[in-house]
Amino acid sequence: MAESIDRFIKVPDGLNLHVRIHGAENGGTPVVCLPGLTRNVLDFEDLARMLAAPPNDRRIIAISSRGRGVSDRDPKPERYTIPVEAGDVISVLDALGIDDAAFIGTSRGGLILHVLAMTHLNRIERLVLNDIGPVLETEGLRQIQGYLGNRPVLASYAEAADILKATHGAEFPALGPDDWAGMARALYREIDGKLAADFDPDIAAQFRAADLSQPFPDLWAQFALFADKKVMVIRGEHSRLLSRATTDEMARRHSGCTIVEAKGQGHAPLLHLDGLAEAIGVFLGS
Repeated sequence: MAESIDRFIKVPDGLNLHVRIHGAENGGTPVVCLPGLTRNVLDFEDLARMLAAPPNDRRIIAISSRGRGVSDRDPKPERYTIPVEAGDVISVLDALGIDDAAFIGTSRGGLILHVLAMTHLNRIERLVLNDIGPVLETEGLRQIQGYLGNRPVLASYAEAADILKATHGAEFPALGPDDWAGMARALYREIDGKLAADFDPDIAAQFRAADLSQPFPDLWAQFALFADKKVMVIRGEHSRLLSRATTDEMARRHSGCTIVEAKGQGHAPLLHLDGLAEAIGVFLGS
């Protein structure tokens, strides 16, 4: 199994971002993993280990955006925006001497890639969009607002796993006890003697304050910029954020777009389950 190393990279406004690199000595085009709204590098831990090991042997770089995991929290919460976080990705690539990379973007990470399509398209060799696309369904956004508003005090990781299953179990029938336990370890951290969700509460407050009375503007113009890139889209079978109608339209508009459905999963699918990692490895090597 390829070893992982941790680095902290300072971005231009002075914050240090946590970057975890798997298979640092592996060759080929590196793969950069961008987590969702409140997630961090641990979201990709199992997938990264699989992609860094034979037969893929890829260098995998996972980035915790500002305010997530052990990356610095931003003293100016108004900078928790997708354009700022997209700029941070470029700063990390520059610091690591990476000209271009394959990308895997989960949810918000995929939205960051749509911004990079406008600003740094040449840095994207190909991309995997995990349960995200040019149209965000309001039902899914409301669902996220709902569970971000529920932040109970937890006594143990076992209790955290139970709460995660109670909240998301109906959409994730494919997950077993070990999967819920792993998700709890990825999402929570012991801080000041208490088990807490591992992100700046200001991020949740900002998202909960979003006005969802009107649909979000679509990103079809940005998606069109990927026309010459290979694209894989993974949609959770029970996702409320990314509809089948949207993935059908993505495939219609982009002849090089591969659509994969994650059976028994919702938003956002765990990418190391049910052959998804193997499919991603084939896509990255094609």
